[in-house]
Amino acid sequence: MEPDLFTAAAEERQEKDPSSSPLAVRMRPRTLDEVVGQQHLLKPGSPLRRLVGDGAGGPAGASSVILWGPPGIGKTTLAYVVSQATQKRFVELSAITAGVKEVRAVIEGARRAAGGYGKETVLFLDEIHRFSKAQQDSLLPAVENRWVTLVAATTENPYFSIISPLLSRSLLLTLEPLTDEDLTALMRRALTEERGLGGAVTLPADAEAHLLRIAGGDARRALTALEAGAGSAIAKGEEEITLETVEEAVDRAAVRYDRDGDQHYDVASALIKSIRGSDVDAALHYLARMIDAGEDPRFIARRLMISASEDIGLADPTALPIAVAAAQAVAMIGFPEAALTLSHATIALALAPKSNTATTAIGAALADVRAGLAGSVPTHLRDGHYKGAAKLGHAQGYVYPHDVPGAIAAQQYAPDEIHGKRYYEPTRYGAEARYADVVEKVRERLGGGS
Repeated sequence: MEPDLFTAAAEERQEKDPSSSPLAVRMRPRTLDEVVGQQHLLKPGSPLRRLVGDGAGGPAGASSVILWGPPGIGKTTLAYVVSQATQKRFVELSAITAGVKEVRAVIEGARRAAGGYGKETVLFLDEIHRFSKAQQDSLLPAVENRWVTLVAATTENPYFSIISPLLSRSLLLTLEPLTDEDLTALMRRALTEERGLGGAVTLPADAEAHLLRIAGGDARRALTALEAGAGSAIAKGEEEITLETVEEAVDRAAVRYDRDGDQHYDVASALIKSIRGSDVDAALHYLARMIDAGEDPRFIARRLMISASEDIGLADPTALPIAVAAAQAVAMIGFPEAALTLSHATIALALAPKSNTATTAIGAALADVRAGLAGSVPTHLRDGHYKGAAKLGHAQGYVYPHDVPGAIAAQQYAPDEIHGKRYYEPTRYGAEARYADVVEKVRERLGGGS
């Protein structure tokens, strides 16, 4: 049997007893107008609407579509809606379990269906980034000859994970994470619609907020948790899904964390202060609370980058590259895998030797500038490349450091007003001890100042 997402037998069972299907399946949108979120892709005349023949211009010309975005935001749903709207066969494969053999079988089935019944096929390939180059190459003939309409989903940057020939023949659609408003609308629809819970139970605000935290922007997770809570409430003969019922049903305690309120700033502050205090276990605790509450991973990564310079600096020069690399990785992979990267960076920063000299140095320099201690740039340091600069004496007398032994030229660099001031006072912690020795020798060569 072909690996159809909905086989005839499954469809027949669902028609006879819709409640036998999971809530997430029952609430799957049937048209683009029912899709929650992704409004940037659903505007009139957008490529996605043209693909299903909805709007001026008819179907889009692309024979392949790549959906890029984090898990649980509707990639499979969009593929199914496309197949329903265009009245095409819908076949689903997962790159985790399928190989070239399965791909070829689907393509051959699509060619037979097109030739014998005039029925075109939508092939939905999930996790396409897991396919090797050779496996992706096997899709090219079907895409080029339009034997199938390929709708491929990936959570990884397609410019790195998908071969160029396939990417160039595809319409790339970037899906955005679902907002709390999107998930709230979805859950409330599921509560009231007949194909959902049909009004059998209600959901108070605190339980709804907890379900949003559990979901973490994942629609499938939100509906699964809602269904578990509803089932537990109905089993107890209750008409309301209380917070306690939700906690029992999903075996997950409500973390007191408001992403828009004081807890957002309090927990973020506690994370940074724990890193500054070198308490790696406390830092991981606060990191876990932020992750569990669905905090934006980019916000966490930004805080770690600031901490790397503010509290560690030159005591461990690798701290900032680690934090920057973590931020870049988070932007590429998203949750849930981004939790590993954030943990990696948090542990490294918490256990690194600490120095706040980068903070105090720029703070002292800024204080003097704002107090009016700016002064004129010494004449010998001014730009001497333009016509007439020599007549003004600019760059005259400048000593090129690379022309002297040690590449340190004993000349004045700072304005007169701050000549001799010291802003950077290195510690003897970690790698900064080396800088402490260097800076004293340099200052002596320069004549005691800058």
